[in-house]
Amino acid sequence: MKKILIIGKRGFLGKNLHKHLNKKFKSKIIHFKDINKFGKEINNFNFVINTSINKNYINKRYLKKYDNDFEISKMITSKETTYIFLSSRKVYKGGANIKEDSKLLPKTHYSKNKLITEKYLKRVFGKKLLILRISNIIGYKENQKNHLHKTFIDYFYKDAKKGIIFDNKKRFKDFISVKKFCQLLEMIIKKDLNGIFNLSIGRKIYLNDIVEWLNRYNKKKIQVIKLIENKDKSFYLNNNKLMKKIGIKNTLSELRTDCINLSKKLFN
Repeated sequence: MKKILIIGKRGFLGKNLHKHLNKKFKSKIIHFKDINKFGKEINNFNFVINTSINKNYINKRYLKKYDNDFEISKMITSKETTYIFLSSRKVYKGGANIKEDSKLLPKTHYSKNKLITEKYLKRVFGKKLLILRISNIIGYKENQKNHLHKTFIDYFYKDAKKGIIFDNKKRFKDFISVKKFCQLLEMIIKKDLNGIFNLSIGRKIYLNDIVEWLNRYNKKKIQVIKLIENKDKSFYLNNNKLMKKIGIKNTLSELRTDCINLSKKLFN
């Protein structure tokens, strides 16, 4: 049975991945701060996935001391261990139908740092590296305040609790539920994939639609605020490369159902 090490015990992704993957493989989850204590045992795992992040990696220019993936990579000496790096769609220039070979144009410290780490890990791991450029992940976070990296769902929930939602007109983005994210990771591990893949639903999701699904069970009286349309911020990833490899369903109806179920947790 394949052995999976997940680093990031307190985080949203780490917890969800461990809960799901532990049903299919031998999965262990640890805190990043305990990585040095873990030592050479890291080389006993077939796959290592880091879900932890340093707040300075998000907000400041790249330094190795802020890069958790750099620190972890130094400990892996086994040629049998595949490193799964969770990158971001933000490394790309925005737009529709973004493919893995589309133009790279990171604009924030976070996205620039992700791209720097990608390049470093390629040199270290070669073919034993899997880079996943991930769209917005939707899911329930037990403690909103403790999450360093704020995403669409964080901002939505903060405003919706106050009875505010925004009319995003025709703006669209790409989303994937954490449930589907975990299912895709399971299949990726089973297939022993390597290389660079977009991980997303792979189609336009209009923000007004997803807000309606997520707000379904909100009992607050809602004030709708119109936003100025900004087409430059719209994007969606082309996920054909990955879906051809793993061959499972990844549909809009599943995302809609997951969002409505999430609404029950958020507002009930």
